[in-house]
Amino acid sequence: MKGHIITLNLVLFLFFTLNAQRHNIIPAPVSFVQTDAVFLLDGPLMLNASPEIKETVGLMRQKLAANGLYISEDQKAKKSLNIEMVKKEALGSEGYQLKVDNKNITIIASESGGVFNGLQTLLQLTSGSTVGGNIQGCEITDYPRFKWRGLMLDVSRHFFTVDEVKQYIDKMSEYKFNTFHWHLTDDEGWRVEIKSLPKLTEVGAWRVERAGKFGEDRAFPLPGEKPTYGGFYTQEQIKDVVAYAAARNITIVPEVDVPGHSMAALAAYPELSTKKEPKFVNPGSKFAEWYGNGKFEMLIENTLNPADEKVYEFMDKVMGELAMLFPGKYIHMGGDESYKGFWEKSKDVQAFMKKNNIKDAHELQSYFVKRVEKIVSSKGKTLIGWDEILEGGLADGAAVMSWRGLKGGIEAAKMGHEVVMSPTTYAYIDYTQGDPSVENPIYASLSLEKTYEFEPLPEGVDPKYILGGQGNLWSEMIPSLPFAFYMTYPRAMAISEAVWSQKKDRDWNSFVRRVMFHFDEFDEDNIAISKAVYEPIITVYKEDLNLIVKLENNIPDSEIRYTIDNTYPVSFGNTYSAPFKVPEGLLSLRTQTFLNGKSIGRSLIIPRSELVKRVVARNKNCFPGSKNAFYVVLNSVIYSGRMLE
Repeated sequence: MKGHIITLNLVLFLFFTLNAQRHNIIPAPVSFVQTDAVFLLDGPLMLNASPEIKETVGLMRQKLAANGLYISEDQKAKKSLNIEMVKKEALGSEGYQLKVDNKNITIIASESGGVFNGLQTLLQLTSGSTVGGNIQGCEITDYPRFKWRGLMLDVSRHFFTVDEVKQYIDKMSEYKFNTFHWHLTDDEGWRVEIKSLPKLTEVGAWRVERAGKFGEDRAFPLPGEKPTYGGFYTQEQIKDVVAYAAARNITIVPEVDVPGHSMAALAAYPELSTKKEPKFVNPGSKFAEWYGNGKFEMLIENTLNPADEKVYEFMDKVMGELAMLFPGKYIHMGGDESYKGFWEKSKDVQAFMKKNNIKDAHELQSYFVKRVEKIVSSKGKTLIGWDEILEGGLADGAAVMSWRGLKGGIEAAKMGHEVVMSPTTYAYIDYTQGDPSVENPIYASLSLEKTYEFEPLPEGVDPKYILGGQGNLWSEMIPSLPFAFYMTYPRAMAISEAVWSQKKDRDWNSFVRRVMFHFDEFDEDNIAISKAVYEPIITVYKEDLNLIVKLENNIPDSEIRYTIDNTYPVSFGNTYSAPFKVPEGLLSLRTQTFLNGKSIGRSLIIPRSELVKRVVARNKNCFPGSKNAFYVVLNSVIYSGRMLE
């Protein structure tokens, strides 16, 4: 049995749940009824299940044992884990019923996906109960609200090994995600072996080594400098990961990002561009100017030539091999941020447009998308792309992933196309999570609270066209798996609840209390994730000539303490009750959240000079643009590049 330590997070959870019938399950189930039964974790369990289901249980055998549930073949075991496959229309393919009484744990599901999800809930129940050495009796009925519940991992900008990808998938499965969107290609690297196009990985998978933040601080490759950073997945490795995910009820959707974001492909095959100039795989150097409102200019060509028939021969080979590797329904073609300036300057492209009655570059991109859609459909797959594929006319049969707010998704759904909602405003989990004083600066900020507001189904849209929702982890600032987990969770928990749980049952106070327990579980597993939700939200503004600070957070029953006179520890400071004036002088604001007399979250220390800068920033209309960028300054949204709702 896992040796639980009663840490601060568990104390907080018990504090909140004392004398109340609550559970710690994320995402919240459709129905949870607590009973008077108690299942003691005091011996082995006999498994009653079909051979097929025993394989599914085997995947979790070690985790179940760590939580006190020892599966045994001993027919004399006094207790049992019973798993029944019964067709129940209400449960669908992924729903389940779970009952815990004094002697038995029973899971009923229509298909193996439901069994898997039921076992994940059982693991969460045992994680929450092993302090007392038992499981409180309960009856659960549960099924997902949406069929697409996804997370995207960008492995182009930083490469993750097969084992690391599997670890990421493992954690996804614990929160009932069923779609892994694998962003396999971009300007910074081509990560999937295409046997008919060997240069894609021989050349496109490698770039020169650079460190630090993407952009101006990263130098372009020097003459003769060898590319040593990168990697790719062989087709055998791809098949292995696909099978690994499938066993965990997860389908992989591969993405090859075209016609833009293709610098790695053009490094391998420069003849597929308009200028046909030699290229390099971008090491994260600045090669675009962003002007705000989504407008930008590429300084180096990174876009395929849609007027060249050889490009479609290339796409046919790529999509053909992807279709054989990935058995799922969808292939993602990207389609976002395709710079059209080089098309507009090319005499060959302009002649092609005139010949084919294509009036502008948007229609030209639509022509490209429609050609690719035909290629993908010829392989027995459905094309999905970012919402820019709507520009100039959407291809018949294509699905849309809406990232620039919900607008593109709404438009596509009203045209009768399938949609996955993945807006920056709620679902971009590479954005910073807490106060700028303790977070790496990047394009934007996205709190757990804001993520929890995500609603994939807009009013007035036919639900049958909304497949679901997804969170995206772009890896410009994610160089390692530990940091990928830190950035993904707990915001992925909020997304899982948005796409699994019933809308009417979603409640922030309930959710954050359950998150507190899951913090403790991550700590026990030695996985560091963000606890920025604990920390004060600092708003600074001017009132007359005075500098005023407002403090708040969203942790029930907590209090915020602060000092503004350079004294510490902050636990002996003022208890916040109303906005206060910051006096002149060389001093710093110190502030921290407390719950039940205990400090939670990081202590924030911000010099007065920085507070003044925040007021100035808040009053500006925009900041210099950058790829994937919008900015949130003190919860005021200012955007550039990636557009907001």
